[in-house]
Amino acid sequence: MSETATVEVASESIADLLARLGDISAERLRVPPAPGTATEEDVLAALRMPQKRICELIDGVLVEKAMGYRESQLAALLIELINLFVRPRNLGIVSGADGMMRLFAGRIRIPDVGFTSWERFPNRRRPRQPVPHIAPDLAVEVLSDSNTPAEMRLKREDYFRAGTRLVWIIDPDARTVAIFTRVDPVDSVVGVGDTLTGDPVLPGFALPLADFFAELDRHG
Repeated sequence: MSETATVEVASESIADLLARLGDISAERLRVPPAPGTATEEDVLAALRMPQKRICELIDGVLVEKAMGYRESQLAALLIELINLFVRPRNLGIVSGADGMMRLFAGRIRIPDVGFTSWERFPNRRRPRQPVPHIAPDLAVEVLSDSNTPAEMRLKREDYFRAGTRLVWIIDPDARTVAIFTRVDPVDSVVGVGDTLTGDPVLPGFALPLADFFAELDRHG
């Protein structure tokens, strides 16, 4: 059974709502249902639409996940590379950009890449429900054009509140990765010429970022 949260719908302007959600664009709000009344069932219904809207649930509001081809390309490569490290060691599960997670009641987030160790799953088994109540050990977000700094801070607040231990924010334009082990401040920012490590979540994982971001330049 899904968890729900009672959201008190207050009188506020659309501008106030967008600011509260991290200064996102109005195009990413999905209605119906009315803001403040959306539930987990509405998130799943959006997936079943012909357009397949992938939405997060924030304070009873459906917010369409910002996505793009370039961002998905980097996320897909990172999933492949992390899986090459995780699967031989049987450390847990790596999920992608439609892997919905109920971090806490009424809050569904979808990291572009997530690693969740077996210890976080009941009986160390893969969940069968479409929106499991888990938080990833590692959450990765690849910035899209419509993402804002305020929105990304709210995402970090949710992840760390739920028990996530490490967050990577990948910036394809700057070709950098911001590393967080808390909401603020950033622990470090690494880029081309540096090696991204999985500490403290995936000790031993190492990714030369020159090789990783070279995927953006690969052509036929």
